[in-house]
Formats: sequence, structure tokens, C-alpha cells
Amino acid sequence: MVAASAEQNTGESFADWLTLHHAPGVGAATFQRLLETFATPAQAIRASSDQLRGLGLGTSAIDALRQPDQAALDRDLEWLQAPNHHLITCQSANYPPLLLQLPDPPPLLYAQGQAELLSEPQLAMVGSRNPSASGRQTATDFARHFGAAGLVITSGLALGIDAASHRGALDAGAATVAVTGTGLDRVYPASHRDLAHAIAENGVLVSEFAIGTPPLAGNFPRRNRIISGLSLGTLIVEAAVRSGSLITARMALEQGREVFAVPGSIHNPLARGCHRLIREGAKLVETAADVIDELAPLAAACAANREAPTPADNAPGLGDDYRQLLENMGFDEISIDRLVDNSGLTPAEVSSMLLQLEMGGHVAANHGGRYIRLK
Repeated sequence: MVAASAEQNTGESFADWLTLHHAPGVGAATFQRLLETFATPAQAIRASSDQLRGLGLGTSAIDALRQPDQAALDRDLEWLQAPNHHLITCQSANYPPLLLQLPDPPPLLYAQGQAELLSEPQLAMVGSRNPSASGRQTATDFARHFGAAGLVITSGLALGIDAASHRGALDAGAATVAVTGTGLDRVYPASHRDLAHAIAENGVLVSEFAIGTPPLAGNFPRRNRIISGLSLGTLIVEAAVRSGSLITARMALEQGREVFAVPGSIHNPLARGCHRLIREGAKLVETAADVIDELAPLAAACAANREAPTPADNAPGLGDDYRQLLENMGFDEISIDRLVDNSGLTPAEVSSMLLQLEMGGHVAANHGGRYIRLK
């Protein structure tokens, strides 16, 4: 795996990265071999043809390194000049750490918006492009709860469950990440142009595809591995047996991430994919707390690894409400139901506060959905 290092941000260095990125036949795996061998794109570009052929590059790729497609490079570099447009390389300090764990991490990420969100604890939410009304509402409601609890909601900007999940997070005033299967100069589907603008303002759009890339069918499985790869877990809301969402779920499993599924009526064909996932070991989800309880320890570990302030740390002196909740806990194990009774808060409020307290190292989750105060 290529280790992350300080981001190179000169136009010249970006041009070197983009030259490799645009070379035909140089995908994520080949790009990674080049970096492992030559350390930087500039050194790879200067390598001999025999060296490059030995690493699997064909004649067209070598020719492209010698004479880059300047028009393509100029499109990317011009796009980068706009405010809040970013190019994040796999050697950048701000490259998402979870993506580096993949066997084929994208060498480059184009991002529009708050790029720092890509390293925050995320939950992927995906599902049918043609959901039922109840499925759409479920996705929106869950995304609101998760966003309020401090999780960034990540999806693919597609019709149906993807859009409902993005909108639910935005409704809660929370952040959301949209991973696209096109260049970021395009919105697909076009009907989501307003949604994409809202995400760019309140979250981040991200793609591994160069500016100008159209919505080709082969792009979307590659997009899906980024959706699951960025996230601590993936939640499936309504999916038929042959749904592309199941591909995302299996990618999440291969990446060692948690997979969750919302069950539905046995008469609903859009529930059958979720039921299959549950039979195969996905965690059945009835409430937002089912997911939050599972992901809180993972989110805490991510926060500790980043050594960054957490939401609980940023609460004013922990805040009276957080301190009161800790007082209601005592130092013995306690269930969420008992905390709800003791505090007078709603289950959603308690779950949200517990997640943030756990990320701040104030409480820990034990088996059976019970919590214990640490300090």
C-alpha cells in the first residue's frame, strides 16, 4: 500500500499525477505499482520504456506519458482553479485513511466542497432506484437520525434511496458525501442538479473520474467500491435480488466493513435483496440505534487514529445536557432504555449523545447495547 505523505500542491506536480491518471490502461493497480517502484509520478514518467513495459504498461500508455493529452490535463487543471475544488492524491495527508486500506485505492480523488469530510466517520446508505413510498421515507428518516448523531451520510447521488438519504442528512443540517460515476463537471442524473449543488455547499461531491467523463455503465461498480470504502458500514434500504446495491454490500464485506439491511414485507419484491443479505449475515436494522450502537466503537477508533477533536470534545465544557446524561448514567452498566427513563430525553437524542460521548472517550459500549461511563 502506498503510504500517505504531505500533499504536493503545485500545478507542475498535479500535472504529473494527471499525466499518469489519463494514460490509457493505467488503472488503480498499475498506478500503485508505479508509485511503489518509482515513489513519485514524475519519476515514473522519466522511467525508461523497458522499465515501464516491465511493470505492465503497453505502448499506448508509454506514448501517453511521453506526449500527454494536454487538452485533458488542461480541463482538469482549469476545473481546479474554482473555489472549493480539490485534487487529493493517494500520497496527500488528507487522503481518506479508510480508502488506503483497499487493495485498489483510487490514485486521485476530485472533490468539490468540504473535502475534510472524506476522513470523517461515514455510513453508506444505498438501495433501489425505484423504491416504495415507505422505503423512501425510511431512508430519509434514518439519514436524519444518523446525521444528527454525527455520522456523515455517503451515497451515490442516484435516483431513489440514494437521493432520499442525501436529502435526509441535509434536512438534519448534517454533512453528506456524494460519490459520482462521472466527472464532477457533470451531474447524473441531470434531475439531481439542485441536489448536487446543495451537497457541494453542505457536504462534498467526490469522484475518481477525470473532468469530462460521461456516465458510462462500467463507471458505477468502481464508484460503488468508493462508497463502501469510505464508510465504516453500509446500510441497504430496499433492494431487489438483482439490485446493484447488493454489489455495494458485497464490496463492503470484502473490505471488512459492516453491512446492515432493513427488512420489509415478504410480499415486497424490493425487500428480497435485504432479506438475502440478512440470511447471509448482514445485521438486521429496525431502528437507527441498531446501526449507531455497532458503529460507535469504530467511529471512536477512527477519531483516535486521526488524533483530531471529536464532537464531544467540541461541546462547550461538554455542555450541561451531556454532563447531565453522564450524571444519569452513574458508573454502572446501563441500557439506553433506562437512560431514556432517567433523563427524560428521547431515544434518538440519547443515542446521538452517546455516540458523541463515546467518540470523545467518555463512555464505552458493552455487549447487549449497554453503556458504561469511563470518566
